[in-house]
Amino acid sequence: MDAPMKFVQIIDFETDRIEEMRELAQETEQRLAGRSGGPTRRLVLKDRGQAGRYLVVIEFDSHEDAMRNSDDPETTKFAEQMAALCTRPPSFTDCDVQETTDFA
Repeated sequence: MDAPMKFVQIIDFETDRIEEMRELAQETEQRLAGRSGGPTRRLVLKDRGQAGRYLVVIEFDSHEDAMRNSDDPETTKFAEQMAALCTRPPSFTDCDVQETTDFA
C-alpha cells in the first residue's frame, strides 16, 4: 500500500495589516501545538510585484489530515479572523504534491 500523498493548500490574500495577521497566526499555532494531523510546514511569501499581497503554502501529510484540520472549529475561527484582516477575500487552492526536490 502506498503512503498517503502529501497535500498543500495555498492561500492567496491581500492585507495592509500583516503584523496583526502574523500575531493571529502565532496565537493560533500556540493553541494548536501538539495536535496530531495538523499542518506540518508553513511557508509565507510576499509578492514583490504587488504591495500587500501574500501567499501562504501550508503542507499536510495527507489530504485527509487537511480536511480534518479544515473541519476543526479552531481552524474556522482562525479563517474568519484572518478574512477580517484582509482587504479582499482570500482565495484557496488545494494541491496534491507530485514531487519534491531538495537542492544542496
